[in-house]
Amino acid sequence: MTLTHFDKDGQAHMVDVSAKPVTDRIATATGAVRMLPATLALVQAGTAKKGDVLGTARLAGIMAAKRTADLIPLCHPLPITAVVLTLVADEALPGVRVEATVKTGGQTGVEMEALTAVSVACLTIYDMLKAAEKSMVIEGICVTLKDGGKSGRYEAI
Repeated sequence: MTLTHFDKDGQAHMVDVSAKPVTDRIATATGAVRMLPATLALVQAGTAKKGDVLGTARLAGIMAAKRTADLIPLCHPLPITAVVLTLVADEALPGVRVEATVKTGGQTGVEMEALTAVSVACLTIYDMLKAAEKSMVIEGICVTLKDGGKSGRYEAI
């Protein structure tokens, strides 16, 4: 397998996607922030000192998806058509599960945008709750769905 972000001399470069057709593309990524039950209770009650944890993390994730090309070297700026973030308090974890779905009509996929959205949403949750608990763990960030383009559909099992 060859890595597309390296040229024939092994130098990093931005992949030329100009010859690729514009197609509908979608990607979903997930992750979680594990925390103590008492910290999760602050989220559920809406009593965290910094305010609405889930609402703020949702906005942060959306903003991050839109800025992915500014953060990840060699990532193409894309015309994102939709970003949906779902944040769910999960007592069984305990913590917050985060899912981001990003859509575009373009020449390259939106996996990096979905991963960035989840990562920044998780980081925002940590930031908003760190006064209550510094031992929170961000975990399991991965792509669970990718569809569109030459490589077709990928779905995590």
